[in-house]
Amino acid sequence: MLWDLFCRVVDHHGDLGVCWRLAADLASRGERVRLWVDDPLALAWMAPQGAAGVSVIRWVEPLPSFAPGEVVVEAFGCHPPSAFVERMAKMPTPPVWIDLEYLSAEAFAERSHGLASPQSHGPGAGLTRWFFFPGFSIDSGGLLRDAQAVEAGVLPQAARQRARQALAAVGLGLGLGLGTVPGERVVSLFAYADAPLAELFERLDSQPTLVLLAAGAAQAPALAHFDAEGRRGRHLRASAVPWLDQPGYDHLLRACDLNFARGEDSIVRCMWAGAPFVWHIYKQADTAHAAKLEALLDRLTAGADVALAAPLRALWRAWNGLGDWPAEWPAAAPWQALCLAWRNRLAAQTDLCTRLMHFAATQAQAGELTLSER
Repeated sequence: MLWDLFCRVVDHHGDLGVCWRLAADLASRGERVRLWVDDPLALAWMAPQGAAGVSVIRWVEPLPSFAPGEVVVEAFGCHPPSAFVERMAKMPTPPVWIDLEYLSAEAFAERSHGLASPQSHGPGAGLTRWFFFPGFSIDSGGLLRDAQAVEAGVLPQAARQRARQALAAVGLGLGLGLGTVPGERVVSLFAYADAPLAELFERLDSQPTLVLLAAGAAQAPALAHFDAEGRRGRHLRASAVPWLDQPGYDHLLRACDLNFARGEDSIVRCMWAGAPFVWHIYKQADTAHAAKLEALLDRLTAGADVALAAPLRALWRAWNGLGDWPAEWPAAAPWQALCLAWRNRLAAQTDLCTRLMHFAATQAQAGELTLSER
């Protein structure tokens, strides 16, 4: 089918990251995708090679007069232009209109997944808009997981060594210090600018650690905590990482012993990497992010020993300004085992792209049956 995928870049690159992964995944399965985006500049480093089957169209007014495809996806309630929705409503067979929502572990996401919103007025009067919620269970829309996301059956240490070799092959190995100090812990850091960096670095300094600072809002503030040679304290050193394309960032996550990531796309890739991870959640004015953080922690630590769950939950809360730092850092081996088991449980589920294609095909068939009855 032909998919029209609408994306509006709000303030960071996460929305576009999710949409590009979805577009490329759909195209890899034989679908055709038109990605409409208001600010596509980040694709120059995020996906410089493009993807066969994906056309990127600048979302500007007035829109090109293309006829809508069989499926129209608006990412994160970005609202396709009224002129485009009017075209949808006038088609002999209206497209399946899907609102791809933000990822959440909260129960409401499962309750709301797949619900219909009939449009009774406006340019889309007569159409139905369907809610599709990504999530962590079989009752949700699932998670984006392309063919390269999970190295099934590969032990974490072997996967890390392979990822470090892949980074070295593109000139990001020794230049970042990967593998240059025996026994050194490697940590990636991708965060918002308000992250409590000093407190984190103080705790990471408990053992030899290389911190790889991903490009973004927190990179410059983080570098300010290190000297000109990239050193801080007794055991800590840092290296700035340039903007990476999506496969390169995935390799970076696999290469690390611990990953700090922000937003939706990056934290899901941390999960597929299988290493311990900490989420810097997008802060909301009404503190709704606190409930979202707790909901994911509830799922992640379900059944875990309290000796691991308690410091892990405290660490996540402290990193997000929602509590005090734990007295003890989570033990490395149990934390690794927990994250690997979490990854394997999620990988056993059907991925988001598969569920979305099935959902769209089902609604398209139902719509054709309704038209034939008329």
